[in-house]
Amino acid sequence: MTSRWWPLVAICLGSFMLLLDVTIVTVALPDMAADLQASFSSLQWVLDVYALVLAALLLGAGSLADIVGRRRAYVAGLVLFALGSLACGLAPTAGVLITARGLQGIGGALMFATTTAMLNATYSGRDRGVAFGVWGAVNGAGSALGPLVGGLLTEHAGWRWIFLVNLPVTVLTVALTLAVCAETRRPGVRLDVSGILSFTVFAGSLTYALILAGSGWTAPVWAFVALAAVALVVFLAIERRVEHPLLALRLFRSASFAATITAGLVLMAAAFAMLAYTSVWMQGVLGLTPIEAGVALLPMAVCSFLVSAVAGRALQGISPRWTVGFGLLSVGAGSGLQGMVRGDSTAWVLVPGLALVGIGVGLAIPTLTAAAMSAAPPQLGGMVAGTLNTARQLGYALGVAVLGLVFRSALSAEVSDDGLVEAIVAGRAPRTGLVQEAVAAGLRDGYLVAGAAGILGGLLVLALVRPTTPTLRDPDPTTPESTPLPPGVRHP
Repeated sequence: MTSRWWPLVAICLGSFMLLLDVTIVTVALPDMAADLQASFSSLQWVLDVYALVLAALLLGAGSLADIVGRRRAYVAGLVLFALGSLACGLAPTAGVLITARGLQGIGGALMFATTTAMLNATYSGRDRGVAFGVWGAVNGAGSALGPLVGGLLTEHAGWRWIFLVNLPVTVLTVALTLAVCAETRRPGVRLDVSGILSFTVFAGSLTYALILAGSGWTAPVWAFVALAAVALVVFLAIERRVEHPLLALRLFRSASFAATITAGLVLMAAAFAMLAYTSVWMQGVLGLTPIEAGVALLPMAVCSFLVSAVAGRALQGISPRWTVGFGLLSVGAGSGLQGMVRGDSTAWVLVPGLALVGIGVGLAIPTLTAAAMSAAPPQLGGMVAGTLNTARQLGYALGVAVLGLVFRSALSAEVSDDGLVEAIVAGRAPRTGLVQEAVAAGLRDGYLVAGAAGILGGLLVLALVRPTTPTLRDPDPTTPESTPLPPGVRHP
């Protein structure tokens, strides 16, 4: 390997860890629940807080990196991510684990927000296309391999090692980054602190309200809903007036842009948010091991990888309106198909639906960025990419909360004993006919809601996104991060 590719290795190592940790937790939840005596809402927060912090801080982290330097921010993110991983691996209680996952999310946001700009500043011409292609493939592998790697580590070393394994990789990545990556900055950028705070309050309050609603729509739930609404209004007011906004609201005057950002949010919720509850069913009801549960979820990852890899070049000549639109329709149909699960079903019943979801993900994700970029001015490319990534992470966080509410409501309708409901979702309930039917009902309702969201999202894209063919614009030398990525390159 020539020396010019070592910065790519350093960036890809961090990206791989970052995205692996989004999905690696999925199959470890039953073991975590048993070890820490965690409640259903605690398990949701273990999943949600990481994605939620990523979504809340991504845009602000990008601005901070522009000010202090991208390499410095990336290294700082790696250090925080490692500290969070260590705390997760040693966590004595569910509360400590949730807090540590939040620290991981802060580090991940700094890493996530800098990778595109670092690659743009390091490579040019043909090398830039190669670098983004490799980076996109590594990102896809990180997300796809999460459940399988999580299953292997959980079964053979214990769930704590899904976090502790990050430590040696982080040390290597920090050393390599300091040795081979140059420092870059963007002068004239200011940090929109009030925008960051108000958006964080909005996203956190809404997610907390939805998770809390699992125990009933009480006064505290409505209080957090109201707080989220107020925070959103404040955020929009700030972004209209601040000189250097996190988000230029005028972008949403374009129906194509608004539909594409909505598609990113819906895609993550419809395709991935039910996997955690599916893992509870596979291990708690079917009795599969963590490895077997990870393997059972592979059809989605394999189909996604094959479609994006085989059809990648062909997709570059097709308008994102069709690839994203029909991709979401495929995700919706696949999620709905998984809603066929019954009390006596085995994991095989999910395979056709998982494959169809994977096909949809493989169609939509590689061209989502191109769709957003084609609907926005070139000089706002960095903001557009950050907004799309924020929407995707927020979609996952809200999807876990909303579909968890649907899942638990269906359980409660079948099982009146709250203690048994908690035992079911923690994987500690006896495998009786009642439990099997209750969990199957929860999965059916959750997958049908996810399927409906995917179908509606696909129709929205087909109706509103203009049928443009993506093109690669020339970079602006003053703002390297504003350069749109090649149409076939996927963002994490």
